[in-house]
Amino acid sequence: MFELLITLVERVGIIVTIAFVLTRFRFFRKMFYQDQLNRQQNLTAIMFFAFFGIVGTYTGLNVNTDSLQFNRWATDLMTEEAIANSRVIGIVIAGLLGGPKVGIGAAVIAGAHRFTLGGFTAIACGVATMIAGVIASLFYKKNKRIKLRTAFFVGAIAEAVQMLVILALARPVEQAWALVNLIGIPMILANGIGAVLVLLIMKSVLREEEKAGAEQAQKTLKIADQTLAHLRNGLHIGGAEAVCRIIHKELNTSAVSITNKTAILAHIGLGHDHHHRENPIQTKITSETIESGKIQMATSESIHCTNEDCPLEAVMIAPLKERGEIIGTLKFYFQSENDLTNVNMELITGLSSMISHQLEIGQAERVYHLAKEAEIKALQAQIHPHFLFNTLNTIVSLVRLHPVKARKMLISLSHFIRQNLSATTQKITTLEQELKQVQAYLSLYEERFKDRLTVRYEIDEEVLSEMIPPLTLQPIVENAMMHGFKDKDSDCVLEVIIKKQQNGVYIGVKDNGKGIEKKIVDQIRRTPIDSGSGSGLALYNVNRRLNILFGEEALLQVETNKGKGTNIYFVLSDKEEEEQWIS
Repeated sequence: MFELLITLVERVGIIVTIAFVLTRFRFFRKMFYQDQLNRQQNLTAIMFFAFFGIVGTYTGLNVNTDSLQFNRWATDLMTEEAIANSRVIGIVIAGLLGGPKVGIGAAVIAGAHRFTLGGFTAIACGVATMIAGVIASLFYKKNKRIKLRTAFFVGAIAEAVQMLVILALARPVEQAWALVNLIGIPMILANGIGAVLVLLIMKSVLREEEKAGAEQAQKTLKIADQTLAHLRNGLHIGGAEAVCRIIHKELNTSAVSITNKTAILAHIGLGHDHHHRENPIQTKITSETIESGKIQMATSESIHCTNEDCPLEAVMIAPLKERGEIIGTLKFYFQSENDLTNVNMELITGLSSMISHQLEIGQAERVYHLAKEAEIKALQAQIHPHFLFNTLNTIVSLVRLHPVKARKMLISLSHFIRQNLSATTQKITTLEQELKQVQAYLSLYEERFKDRLTVRYEIDEEVLSEMIPPLTLQPIVENAMMHGFKDKDSDCVLEVIIKKQQNGVYIGVKDNGKGIEKKIVDQIRRTPIDSGSGSGLALYNVNRRLNILFGEEALLQVETNKGKGTNIYFVLSDKEEEEQWIS
């Protein structure tokens, strides 16, 4: 019995070898991980595992129940002969991995084959094989990996059931009993161990692939993190060269190249002495990739490099896309055709897809910033007519009574408008320029209301180089002049304050006017207000632009007391955001 057990375990090695070969097939790896197979995959899996079971039958031992001797290989059986085999291993693995369809399908084919070999256990072994497929299928679970002890248990149980079926169906009973007594325990143990070994080898191979895939994914993510900044401005020479250097360093390739649709943008690695950037694309295989949008592989015969001593013998070329349109290629060069593997194919596929997505993200960012700039220009443009209307009304009222004063104000207004038009072409300016704009604006009011208006400036000179959106202070000042001082005939005091604080730069406009009703203080910053004296559009636009450029920390703050005045201020503290808009 022990000798039979050792021999059966030796034969299991053949099954383990077949299992290793099976793991090389893509469909098998998919079956190992997928919850559900399609019809074609089911049929393929059934045929493979049926073959697995048939091999287990042929690698078994012929057992003669009269002499209790066994031959080394199973062949056509005599009436008194049976087979000690490992057929159940393939059926058990089929049921555990593929479920009822695969397990029972493979069992029917392998069982029918066993029936054709004859022997007094032909019917019993054929039926028992089909029962083994049913038993294994009962242990199939979606989304759960099969444990080794489960494989041993199912393999041993399936073989034990076969022994019972032989006792129940095989005749004569004396031969059946003698057979079971001889091969029962060895076959139960051998098939249980065999199921474990087959599952173990499958898990080991697939675990190595998972590890390789994880390392590949980690490298891809690292490359993605390093290359994103270089692709924000699209596919150009500088960005392409930086990306190629990063990929070449991280993946240790022979060479990496990026092209647009007509020329080489960058080539890093072997062959850099003659694969120069800005050289036109010469190879037909690259043009075919751009035209077809499919990954291409080529050897030295089809690369057609112009340099006869080029060390690059093989290449993989993947298309780069932006918004679905092919804009260039990514190339991996190798020194040997042996490197044109599935692993490298998946790697270049993933990287080309990643770079394409990064290019699209960069384009989306550029469009977003353009939209922001367009919105800012639109908001600035809305301010200009508002101010111009009020200023011209003031000048019109002075033309007849004070023509000299009106002339002086027109000159001031012309200087102001010139600066104003210049501001509309900028997205950001210095506090110094903004202050000059406000001073020009207030000079128009001071000229008119010398006896009513007093303007005070509290300016910290060292912060005037800080950046601010154009036409930010003037609307706040205008709000104070037009609404704060409305119906106030004397003693109008306006303070413009720009000073450095611990948390940033404080910029405020303070008046001693009539104040703002508290119920509209919050509303005035969020939305234009319908009222008889104005729409509140100026302050809303200022607040909107501050929010777009600097975030919520820079939003307008309003302090007001009924009949005592209003202080509207904001604090610039986010230097990073400011630097982003300057650049």
